[in-house]
Amino acid sequence: MHRRAEPAPTFTPLPMTLSDTLGYLAAAFTTASFLPQAWLTLRTRDVSGISLGMYSAFTLGVALWLAYGVALGQWPIVLANTVTLALAATILTTKIVVERRQSRRKR
Repeated sequence: MHRRAEPAPTFTPLPMTLSDTLGYLAAAFTTASFLPQAWLTLRTRDVSGISLGMYSAFTLGVALWLAYGVALGQWPIVLANTVTLALAATILTTKIVVERRQSRRKR
């Protein structure tokens, strides 16, 4: 028994609601707030004021928010947390790498 191929779904953009607009604005501002810290950390390699425990927990939390956004199909959550996760992971990785190098030099 042969099935007929279903026609491909068409994408019709929905009008943006007030809640969507608020979500995108909140995402843009909170995500952008990480740019100065990421830039400063990468430029100076000064991680002395960054807590490894806090940034580890924060990065995990952002990853979970990203998964939550994907599960709900909420693009403001997905987009913001994708960028924030990349920035937070960059800062966290820099913290780990710099501190390992510093501890090796002290030996």
